[in-house]
Amino acid sequence: MSDKIERREDVNPEEGERKYGDVEFADPVNNKYPVDTPEHVRAAWSYINHKDNAAKYDADEVKKSRSASGAPPKSTASKSATNDNGDGHAK
Repeated sequence: MSDKIERREDVNPEEGERKYGDVEFADPVNNKYPVDTPEHVRAAWSYINHKDNAAKYDADEVKKSRSASGAPPKSTASKSATNDNGDGHAK
């Protein structure tokens, strides 16, 4: 098993930095899948778990990217399932 994610020839790492700035990436070698916001974490988790995207990496690299992007985020819909209307008062 490799100790690191390998550089992909089909990706320009500078593009990730240009687009997202100096942020943490689930794939820090290629600067793919930023994980700096909850939205980016959800997107990174979705992308790395998509068969076409995962196929561009070895199995151990997918595992590292999944680990870097964290656990799958909880849905924001849970707020509507409660009796709280968002201002701290019950409906």
